Amino acid sequence: MAKIVSADDDLEISELIKITLEKEGHTVSSFNNGLDAYESALKEIPDLIILDVMMPKMNGYEVVELLKETPATRLIPVIMLTSQSQIKDKITGLKLGADDYLTKPFDPYELAARVDGILNRYHETRAVNPLTGLPGNVSIEKEITKRISSGERFAVLWIDLDNFKSFNDNYGFEKGDIIIKETANFIIDAVKNHGTVLDMIGHLGGDDFIVVTTPECAENICLHVIELFDKKISLYYSDEDRSRGYIISKDRLGKVQAFPLMSVSIGIVSNEIRNFTHYAQLAELAAEVKAVAKEIPKSSYFKDRRKS
Repeated sequence: MAKIVSADDDLEISELIKITLEKEGHTVSSFNNGLDAYESALKEIPDLIILDVMMPKMNGYEVVELLKETPATRLIPVIMLTSQSQIKDKITGLKLGADDYLTKPFDPYELAARVDGILNRYHETRAVNPLTGLPGNVSIEKEITKRISSGERFAVLWIDLDNFKSFNDNYGFEKGDIIIKETANFIIDAVKNHGTVLDMIGHLGGDDFIVVTTPECAENICLHVIELFDKKISLYYSDEDRSRGYIISKDRLGKVQAFPLMSVSIGIVSNEIRNFTHYAQLAELAAEVKAVAKEIPKSSYFKDRRKS
């Protein structure tokens, strides 16, 4: 079931939301102010957020605005609650990006039904990767196809980890999943600091990620991802492996050999000087450019600058 963040400074309402939705099998994290709810959403990346409008520290409108400006949370659906029944209040919330609105007092059964309806639509349209919660292949292809059709200038970053399999084999799938989630967080942080609110971060699966951004932002995003990855990922190795700079593992043929510590390779393609007509064409070129980056024996990016 879903992971939900709820914020309301009315204790009775907060408890009612928690009890109602946990009876439906959901996990609910409750807060009494908007700031704590926003910070929890950034950390946990929930499936749904429920916000009261009038709250201390940060009101519901401010939280929605921040959520929609942050790449990691801008696609998370939001239900707003308020005791104010004026139409203008509902319009304000919807314009900021809220997906639904309930006026207090509300019927618990209606709340549960609204939540289920929104979650169903959310998972159908977003097609998320279950490990990272990022948009998956269907959403990635749809976004890139839309940009190709619009004629706007854009860049695609294909991000891939080097020597991830050897880490996974030696340290286990659980720690491997942590590396994937950490990489997703590095990318989210890079886009937040160097990208735009319209950028898309996607997870193709395994250790492959996609960022759709502008040509102007692409290289700074790459540099930020590389900096975070090289600084933090080595901490997940044992002291022995980290100090010698490699691990002993078996290759795909079962032969024991030394593998360097993980690095990250990024291929950049854009339509600055060449045109794309369909998604498959771009994906093929991005894979080719990423392969060039992977030939460099350290974390790096490589940008395609050919006209054809």
